[in-house]
Amino acid sequence: MDGKTGEKLALKREVGLLGAVALIAGTMIGSGIFISPQFVLRDVGSPGASLLIWLFCGLVAMMGALCFAELGTLFRESGGEFIYVLRIYGKPPAFLVAFTFTLVVKPSGMAATALSFAQYILGPFYSDCPPPEVVVKCTAMTCLLLVATINVLSVRLSLSIQVLFLAAKMTALFIILVGGMVILAQGHIGSFQNAFGGTRLEVNLIGIALYQGLWCYAGWYNLNYVIEELKQPEVNLPRAVMIAIPMVTVLYLLVNVSYLAAMTPQELMSSSAVAVTWGNKVLGSWGVVMSVAAALSAFGSLNGTFFSGGRVCFVAAREGHMPDILAMAHVRRLTPSPALIFTTTIALLVLIPGDFQSIINFFSFTAWFFYGITVSGLLYLKVKKPELPRPYKVPIAIPILVLIAAIFLVLAPVIDDPQIEYLYVTLFILSGIIIYVPFIHYKLCPGLLDRLTMLLQLILEVAPADKNL
Repeated sequence: MDGKTGEKLALKREVGLLGAVALIAGTMIGSGIFISPQFVLRDVGSPGASLLIWLFCGLVAMMGALCFAELGTLFRESGGEFIYVLRIYGKPPAFLVAFTFTLVVKPSGMAATALSFAQYILGPFYSDCPPPEVVVKCTAMTCLLLVATINVLSVRLSLSIQVLFLAAKMTALFIILVGGMVILAQGHIGSFQNAFGGTRLEVNLIGIALYQGLWCYAGWYNLNYVIEELKQPEVNLPRAVMIAIPMVTVLYLLVNVSYLAAMTPQELMSSSAVAVTWGNKVLGSWGVVMSVAAALSAFGSLNGTFFSGGRVCFVAAREGHMPDILAMAHVRRLTPSPALIFTTTIALLVLIPGDFQSIINFFSFTAWFFYGITVSGLLYLKVKKPELPRPYKVPIAIPILVLIAAIFLVLAPVIDDPQIEYLYVTLFILSGIIIYVPFIHYKLCPGLLDRLTMLLQLILEVAPADKNL
């Protein structure tokens, strides 16, 4: 509580419809569309199949977001999957969600995006060879720290940057679209002749291709993490989803068509940075613009991920699943600065050993496991508690289809080509029980961090924040 005004301390509702669309679309349109197309094409083997993968990923993201929109209008609390699993299934599974998302899923996504930013921003300086790994990782760390600072300082500043960078990346994609239309008009359609020739149908390869595609749609769930900061969530949540995701899906399909118009499938698959290769072929000496555009796109996406990702940790702490200090907000700026600082620290640790592709695969495996659990909770509520007030509803067929997709995405990589890393990820998720039972359920050592919490409160100028319902 604010001692001067007597008002409770809570995060403000500063996200309107434009900010909501920018938060979803601006996070989705990251570096992925500039990097992942060659991996998708390599895994499925043909241009036609790769375009179907991009379309399917867009449909899955749209259906998943609609399911989350119903949950978000039913439970008007920030926290996304954590809060929904907590309200539907109870504390133990909710803790596993918070534990995994805070220590693996969100930091991994941030690290991967920061790495791609570094690769693209350094590209023009290392035109003849790949940039050294140490330089890439130092640049990525600098990017993470800069974005974290922006989000700690001001919600409004972070949202303004999100809108600005969305406009910049839309401009870059528009350049690619126009270039592709010109090339197609000149009759360069070789990539689309026998478009499905060489298609590969191995289950695990399709699963990996879907992971790479869905990585580019990551962000469809972002608004659910900040419901308490969204103006009129019962209206703006479904509306923002219906504007942002179809727009991004159409853009992605057209951009991939443009890539394939300018390059043969073999050129595309051998490229280390598709957008830069496209820029060099189509724009000539101006090709460096694509490298800068991809870097700006990654930066904007990282900003959106930070804005929403820190709220998972914040809400979990508020519910007693994390240390109390993480549930506090700055007394003047009203940002969840301790949670953001903690998330940044984990992301920096993940960045040190990580590489882009492995981060995406294991991030997607873990994330879709919990998306499936969350959507199964929506199905449970539709069947068992149909009387609950729902400002927005989806047909029951949609969560069923999303649940089937989630099960496939979790099992596909293990079916044809099982890797020991997936077992490690599963064991890591289950290891959360070792922490939950003594420290959350039985509340052993309740005052263990009290002195540290008080010290950090004084240093960071933070205080406990109430729900903004």
